[in-house]
Amino acid sequence: MHYQITHHLTYTYPHPVVLNPHLLRLCPRTDNYQHLANFLLQVHPTPQGTTDQLDSEGNLITRCWWSDQTTETLSICAISTVSTHCTNPFAYVLEPWATHLPIDYPRSLMWSLHSYLADPGVGNGGADPVATQLAQEIAHGVDGNTVQFLSELNQRIYQHCQYEFRETGEPYPPHLTWKRQAGSCRDFVVLFMAACRAVGLAARFVSGYEEGDPAYAQTLHAWVEVFLPGAGWRSYDPTLGIAVSDHHVAIAATGWPRHAAPVTGTHRGGNGSPSVLTTQVSIQPQRDS
Repeated sequence: MHYQITHHLTYTYPHPVVLNPHLLRLCPRTDNYQHLANFLLQVHPTPQGTTDQLDSEGNLITRCWWSDQTTETLSICAISTVSTHCTNPFAYVLEPWATHLPIDYPRSLMWSLHSYLADPGVGNGGADPVATQLAQEIAHGVDGNTVQFLSELNQRIYQHCQYEFRETGEPYPPHLTWKRQAGSCRDFVVLFMAACRAVGLAARFVSGYEEGDPAYAQTLHAWVEVFLPGAGWRSYDPTLGIAVSDHHVAIAATGWPRHAAPVTGTHRGGNGSPSVLTTQVSIQPQRDS
């Protein structure tokens, strides 16, 4: 699949502000599942300087900074041309020791996977009891089969939870999402991650784009990557109840959802008034002939 993606964000401030440095996570990654052909980033007011860098998890970040000029708006437009190549998300063979839960990663992997094994939804780092119970119920029902566990967890969230559009704000804790049986895509992802980590599966939060239905407004999306020995990182989308193939375009993957935010930054002045965010996303697919 080939996609032309335009993502426009506008922050409006009730009073003039001075912008502090901002981090932008809007550039799709290039890996064995997708290729970034072109990327254009437009920012207004024009930054005094920008620099591209990789964060500690290998995600591309653009850092922008400005002079002390004041502004009442910050406009950011990212235009990407991307091709995706994952037509079969199940084209792998697991290591024999990883076919059944709980997963016990060898020490050589544990060091690199540590941040993807801590519970994502509890501030003190403890496991979420509701997500743990859900994981144990599913694992018991599939006799510990790793692949079946992931498929059943994906379907359980998809079938039992109603999607709610919520453009801003931190994800809800896993127990609250499952109790409400409702949430945004990032809420479902955090619940999925917590359940995976409860049975020893390393899982991380992915931000990006999903082709979606052009009849509805297109937005930034979130899904999960799970590290399966013998298969590497494999993606699941509990909002849609599917294993991810070539209809998703990933930007950033992280153990902590806040580190995937498309824009992070602060401002000075403005009488302490919050900004108002408006976004517009256009995802135009071009299928191979």
